[in-house]
Amino acid sequence: MSEKKTRKHPMPAQPAEERIKNFDEVPYGYSVETAIEEAKRCLQCKVPRCVAGCPVGIDIPGFIGKIKEEDFQGAIDILKDKNSLPAVCGRVCPQEEQCEKLCIVGIKNEPVAIGRLERFAADWAAEHSKQKAEPVPPTGPKVAIVGSGPAGLAAAGELVKRGYQVTIFEALHQPGGVLMYGIPEFRLPKSIVQQEIDALKELGVEIKVNMVVGKTITIDELMNEEGYEAVFIGTGAGLPYFLGIPGENLNGVYSANEFLTRTNLMRAYLFPKWDTPIHIGKRVAVVGAGNVAMDAARTALRLGAEEVYIVYRRSEAEMPARNEEIEHAREEGIKFCLLTNPVEILGDEKGWVTGIKCIKMELGEPDSSGRRRPMPIEGSEFVLPMDVVVVAVGQGPNPLIPRTTEGLETNKWGNIIADEGTGATSMPGVFAGGDVVTGAATVIKAMGAGKAAAAAIDDYLQAKKGGK
Repeated sequence: MSEKKTRKHPMPAQPAEERIKNFDEVPYGYSVETAIEEAKRCLQCKVPRCVAGCPVGIDIPGFIGKIKEEDFQGAIDILKDKNSLPAVCGRVCPQEEQCEKLCIVGIKNEPVAIGRLERFAADWAAEHSKQKAEPVPPTGPKVAIVGSGPAGLAAAGELVKRGYQVTIFEALHQPGGVLMYGIPEFRLPKSIVQQEIDALKELGVEIKVNMVVGKTITIDELMNEEGYEAVFIGTGAGLPYFLGIPGENLNGVYSANEFLTRTNLMRAYLFPKWDTPIHIGKRVAVVGAGNVAMDAARTALRLGAEEVYIVYRRSEAEMPARNEEIEHAREEGIKFCLLTNPVEILGDEKGWVTGIKCIKMELGEPDSSGRRRPMPIEGSEFVLPMDVVVVAVGQGPNPLIPRTTEGLETNKWGNIIADEGTGATSMPGVFAGGDVVTGAATVIKAMGAGKAAAAAIDDYLQAKKGGK
């Protein structure tokens, strides 16, 4: 193979020195010519291992083959047969740990750029395709979807295509869930998410916003008073975890959820045009090293911080963020303070953050996650002067629905207990999937859970009326 064919075609992107001054999307996407050339790298395996790595089972060789043939409408048709959010997944899915990890080409060379080709096909369709989603006549019972994140949107799409009367109940004022509030504009433009939501509406999905299920209305009321014969709970993991150290109540300490929601959903980056001011200061520390931490750090830089630090108690080898996100953060000048653990957040007499007291760490034996356990080095404490601290160490499920739904079983972490294959919960007619069941995971895995639950809801309702 030539050098060109052994490696993925690189993704063109904004130069780092330019993109840190704006919130525009960083990668530009493949051109038509580049996409066709990359598609030619696919071996069109008779037994495609890549499909097995896709949580929603996309016919990957099929859509790539269509790109190779320059049949871009055919490519998007194949994608949308299994995936209702290809423009989203092509941007934020960790393909390197899923489909691309199993690519045969990747055994000796770099795998085919499946994610970049998915994005190309979706973007081509948004610009050129004249096909509109045809509404499906509602012939089935009413089904309620709680939450409009990836799991809820996927479940809604599957059910409306089967003729059910589908209504999504969203707590926030805008649908999209984590796709809207959690992922920055420069990584996932909100117009892309809105396109996907609009497509579901065209199919016939109704979306009710500002509906906090468990407070505005309960699961029991939906089923017993509003006439919904099944409910899917896809409320995600939006309850932030904190460090449990002194000083977390100081002004200038944010959870990553609040920080990103203020910026993304409430458009703090457009202040004063949008009336959502956000305190940044000159020096920002983000505690954690997952994708959310990288998003928060890169956002802080764009909001005007002069120095931004990732503070992480393990080494780079254990960082859970995608390599692409880490590389982008480094290119943009984010500083990495590794093997470092905060023990206290310091403040002034007015209650504002002035710094974080940290201790140096060393790695011991692996823990239950398989990563080496960080151990403090006695006497190694030091202070990092800071104006803002963003805590990005994970999140869990909001307890509101379980607390207001008698008979809905949860585990010790507060996740709803649901069957892995069907999403069925302890309550008849109530299904759940995505992060509210598994804990924080990926967009595509949440979508896979939504699709599986939709099929199970169909089986349940057909059996209920004697059709199966």
